Amino acid sequence: MKILLLSVRDDEKPAIQQWQERHPDIQLTSVEDELHPNTVEKVRGFDGIVIQQRSTVEASMYPQLHDMGIKQITTRTAGFETIDLEAARANDLQVSNVPAYSPRSVAELALAHTMRLIRKLELFDERSAEQDFRWGGLQASEIHSLTIGIIGAGRIGGTAAQLFHALGAKVIAFDTKPNHKLDDILTFKSFEEVLQEADVISLHVDLNPTSEKLIDAHALSLMKPTAYLINECRGPVVDTPALIDALQEKRLAGAALDTLPHEEKFFNVDLRGQDLPDEDLIKLRALDNVILTPHVGFYTNIAVQNMVDISLDDTVALINGEKCDHVVS
Repeated sequence: MKILLLSVRDDEKPAIQQWQERHPDIQLTSVEDELHPNTVEKVRGFDGIVIQQRSTVEASMYPQLHDMGIKQITTRTAGFETIDLEAARANDLQVSNVPAYSPRSVAELALAHTMRLIRKLELFDERSAEQDFRWGGLQASEIHSLTIGIIGAGRIGGTAAQLFHALGAKVIAFDTKPNHKLDDILTFKSFEEVLQEADVISLHVDLNPTSEKLIDAHALSLMKPTAYLINECRGPVVDTPALIDALQEKRLAGAALDTLPHEEKFFNVDLRGQDLPDEDLIKLRALDNVILTPHVGFYTNIAVQNMVDISLDDTVALINGEKCDHVVS
């Protein structure tokens, strides 16, 4: 069996090598290229492919993959919006993802972002950089005195809730399908109630038609002016211009964003000495009450290993016609 991994980063190679050593009968080949019309010929001769696509898989790819004998597309990410599921289905291609590579990796970043915001560390850093070591006006809050609102209490949101609860915070949550196994650490409430009552809102929802711009101008208007917004899920879940307005007008205390719309243009890209390609990014960077990280919630040793292991295990299962729990098509 021969499997091609596309868009492989250097930090993934040790994990790929470890999987290869456990499966010496399977031939793995890694390339840095994404799957596009000018690279699709690299797939010829392989039995399966694993991608990590930042841009859309073009429509012409699906019949070509089918003609090459490929039966699946596995993405070693949770998100799969770059793949056209209908086009895949029409060409007998099963699509699978890695929905839970490491819930703690994202949940811990939500906690870290929250602690950084409530302790005003960004503002202290700015003062210190200017040799201003006064603390006046930057009184912090203690985590156990706050109410944390979780939007999307699934694997990641539930893990975040556990971390916040362990530190003594009151945790409330909204989910369209409440998991009442979490009732001992949080209280489920309506979407509006969570927005109105929480001191910190942490977003952990999938990106789908019902979650796009879930946090819009109206949702932001329900939040306390002293509240913080944490987005560790997907950029389009938040109406970014509306968020910028709320932050600029001090209708919100601050935000920590690990993901933004159109982030493929700038996140994980070296833009030193260049003009930034996104107006919203420019505005957010100008605000002193915003923390930006370049979609690194997944970027831990355990998460990267899991993304490689699960995606390759699933690819083998799909090639062999075996059951795969992570098929999304």
